[in-house]
Amino acid sequence: MSPDSSDLPIFPTTAPSVFRDAERAAELFTQVLERLAEIVDVGDDDLDRPTPCTAMSVGELRTHVLGWLGYFAAALSDPMAASPRPDPESFVLADGTRASDIVRRSSADIGHAIAAGAAGRLVTMTSSRMQGDGVLGMALGEYVIHAWDLAAATGRPYSAPDDVVVPAHKFLAGMIAPEYRGPDSGFFDSEVVVPDDASPLERLLGFAGRDPGWNAPVAGV
Repeated sequence: MSPDSSDLPIFPTTAPSVFRDAERAAELFTQVLERLAEIVDVGDDDLDRPTPCTAMSVGELRTHVLGWLGYFAAALSDPMAASPRPDPESFVLADGTRASDIVRRSSADIGHAIAAGAAGRLVTMTSSRMQGDGVLGMALGEYVIHAWDLAAATGRPYSAPDDVVVPAHKFLAGMIAPEYRGPDSGFFDSEVVVPDDASPLERLLGFAGRDPGWNAPVAGV
């Protein structure tokens, strides 16, 4: 059953202005999700590999990424939750379906939602309502971080432009309070200190509890 929006509290967020610029926000999402699409198809031999997102294997992280991406697309397309939402925790990748195709379909749906003004509306999420620009900021940061997780776990390079990373980091830094960190928080582990000359992406990863120098363990070592 869809949640009754009027019964849900508003989770306060302050997002950088770029997320209220429909054209620019759509460009940022296209960049991030296309890069994710290039990484998310993995072989069966990769599914049990560990990832920098320590609670999840590659297969589990891929499922998490796809399930929540579909949820974000549905939420932004239907802010009042007039129709039932997909359950991100019940997502299963159907046999014969390419993960990258799901990412690209969700990317198109998010682009349409941005063009329709989702950033300026309250969006019903699982247990609260958030301003649409905050939902965009949260989702953008999530998919930069998780794309890097998957790339690092499978030994592939990943990069993201500074004009994507900086506003995502700025938004998350204003959202993730200390009490939202830890294994039971649903957000990030403790922040990892990075060098003063770290890149914007490395700074975002450190903020998200990742070691930017993480490498997949070598089998048998």
